Order: sequence, then structure tokens, then C-alpha cells
Amino acid sequence: MGSDNRAQRQSRSFLLAVDDDEFLLCDEMRALRFAMEYAKAERVLRKACICSTVVVFGSARTLPPEDAERQLISARTPEEKIAALQQQRSSAYYEKARAFAQIVSLRGGALRASEGCGENVIATGGGPGIMEAANRGASDVGAPSVGFNITLPAEQQPNAYSTPELTFRFHYFAMRKMHLAMRANALAVFPGGFGTLDELFEILTLLQTRKAPPLPVVLFGREYWTTIINFGALLAEGAISPGDKKLFHFADEPEEAWEILSREGLNAHLPSEAMRSTARGQSNCDAKIHAEDNHTIVGSSANALPSTVETVR
Repeated sequence: MGSDNRAQRQSRSFLLAVDDDEFLLCDEMRALRFAMEYAKAERVLRKACICSTVVVFGSARTLPPEDAERQLISARTPEEKIAALQQQRSSAYYEKARAFAQIVSLRGGALRASEGCGENVIATGGGPGIMEAANRGASDVGAPSVGFNITLPAEQQPNAYSTPELTFRFHYFAMRKMHLAMRANALAVFPGGFGTLDELFEILTLLQTRKAPPLPVVLFGREYWTTIINFGALLAEGAISPGDKKLFHFADEPEEAWEILSREGLNAHLPSEAMRSTARGQSNCDAKIHAEDNHTIVGSSANALPSTVETVR
């Protein structure tokens, strides 16, 4: 009769590394967990033929008009009424984000994902508010959209409109930001708070320092942005250069924003040959090369943007 080896078999050290949660979640494995967050989303996006995105940022607190109306009706105290009126005003941006996403999805190439390369697919942080509105707009017209959610102490729930197969959750803010940036052809930023400002200035810094290829940035709500950020003062103090103010544009309406994107040369940054080969091997994706430099312009523009700067890939 063989010796009893139950103690050895039951020891945590005997577990396969992939089955040992304590090991996988230890400090020493942080770099691998970080890499896995990159690899998981990247693999799914390649298989889904999401070649490029238009990223929409904005407040998670913005309510749909119907919810804002209900809140106003139920308000009782003066404070509640003031807050409800403010929400009602802000809800106009929900509708604008939804309409903008509809326009981008219909005209930008998102509907071609099933044919080989989805271009300018709406991508958001996956949560409520403006994020929900943009995902909802894409869903309205039958287009895919991406939701890059983040795990927070007060748990963020994914909105009901991002494409389920393209709804991700991240632990690391840095990796979430990287995925938001690496396929972006354009950025639309609606009024928001600290998170929105953080994401906006992250992209503006990448553009200013040429760590990302040029892309159009549209700030929705000129009055809002010029009230909360004194861009003129930054320039007067020498904190930014005159050319830095050309990194972004203001718009108040969805059609106006689309016209800016088209005028500025909305690029479709197609994947590398390696990415296309991987996608073809994993799905029916057959991304097409639209031009020698792997770029194509949506709409007509004499201001085609150069692609020589280092990308965040």
C-alpha cells in the first residue's frame, strides 16, 4: 500500500499556477495582471474587427431627459428643486451625445465591422450618463459600440447599451486609458467632472507631446468649457503655446461636431498586417487596406493629418 500523500496534494504549492488565486493576486504578479488586462481586451477587439474608434467622454451623472423630468416632478425642498432643474438643463447633453453617436455610427464605418473592419466605432467608459447616451445612440442604429468599464469602490455597473461582447471591465485605470486611446480616431468630450477632465487632459497631453497621432478633439458646450477652464489665461501665463489651442475645437450640436471631424480629416487608423492576420485567423474578419499608409479619410478634406508621429500602440 502506497504512502499517504494527501498533505502534498492538498498543499497550495501543488496547485497549478493558473489555479492559484492567492498567487495570481499577489503583489509580485501585478505586472502579469496588468499585461492580461491588455491582452484580453485586445484579443476580443481584434476578433470583433474593431479597427478604430471615436471616443466619447462626459459626466456619469447626466440623466436622460425622462429621468430628469421625473426627478423635477418629485422634488419637494428648494434644494431638491434647484438640483433637479440643473439636471434637467444637463439632460440636453444626454440627447446630444446620443444623436452624435448615431451620426458617427451611420457615417463613420462602424456598421462595416461584420464585413471586415469596423471603423470609428463608438467607445466609452461603459457606465451611466453621457457614456450610456453614446452607447445608446450606436445601439439605436444597429451599430456595435465598446464599453471600457472600471472597478470602483462604489461599484460601476455597465450600461445596457454597449455591445455585450464588447463590454469590458478593468482594475487598472492606466490600462483602461490605454485601450481608450490606442484605437481612437477622434475624441468627443461632453461636460463632466474630475474623471472627464482627467481623460481629456490625458489625450491633449499625448497630442501636445506627439506621443499620439494627430486626431480631432471636439468639446461639446463652448460656454461650459470656457467657463470652467480659462484657456486664455493658460496661454497668457505661458503654460501652453499658441498652437496648443488648435488641438481642440468647440461644438454645440451633433451635426456641427461631425462637420468638424470631417473637415479635420477623420482618419481610420487601420491595424497592422500582424493584427489583420491574427483577426483573419480567429474570425471572418478581413480588414482591408484602404491606402498605402494604412489610413483613409472619412469625408473630403484637404487637411489630411500626417501619420508620422509615434502612436500609443
